[in-house]
Amino acid sequence: MPIAYLSLGSNLGDRGRNLREAIQRLETPHSRVVATSKIVESLPVGETVEPVPPYLNCAVELDTVLPPLDLLDWTQEIERAGGRTPTFRWGPRAIDIDILLYGNQVVETGRLTIPHARLRERAFALTTLADIAPELSLPDGTPIRDLLDDPSISSQVVTTWHDGSASAQ
Repeated sequence: MPIAYLSLGSNLGDRGRNLREAIQRLETPHSRVVATSKIVESLPVGETVEPVPPYLNCAVELDTVLPPLDLLDWTQEIERAGGRTPTFRWGPRAIDIDILLYGNQVVETGRLTIPHARLRERAFALTTLADIAPELSLPDGTPIRDLLDDPSISSQVVTTWHDGSASAQ
C-alpha cells in the first residue's frame, strides 16, 4: 500500500479528543495508521479576520489503497464527522486534516497539492513529521530534517503537549 503522511490539527473544543477521534476514524479496511507523532501546540499561522486560539497538531503515517484525490475526499468526510464547519480562511476548526505527502508523488490539481503547498513554511508540520519519519525526504530529495534548520522555521514556537501541559521544543 502507498504511504501517506497527514497533518492533523484542532483548536476548538476538546482539542486532544478531536485529534484522537480523527486518528481512530482513519483506521478502516482501506487505510491503516502506522505511526502517530507526539502532539504539539502552536500558534495559528496566517492573518485572520478574528483571533484564533492555539492549535494542537500531530502527524500520522498512513498505509492506504486510496489514490490521492480519494484520500482527500475521505479526510474531508472525517473532518465533517469531527465537527468541522466552514468559517473563514485559517479560521478555527474542531479538526483539520492535510495531506502532506503521498509516497514520492507530486500532485498539482485545483483541489490538491502534494507535497502540501505550505509544508516548508510550518514548523508544527515539519516537527511532527520528523518525529515519525526522521529520515524522510520530500520528492525533490530535500530532507525534512534540513528544513527544520531554516531560521524561518526554527524561530516558530512549537511546544510538546502532554494532556494539557506543554514543554518547549
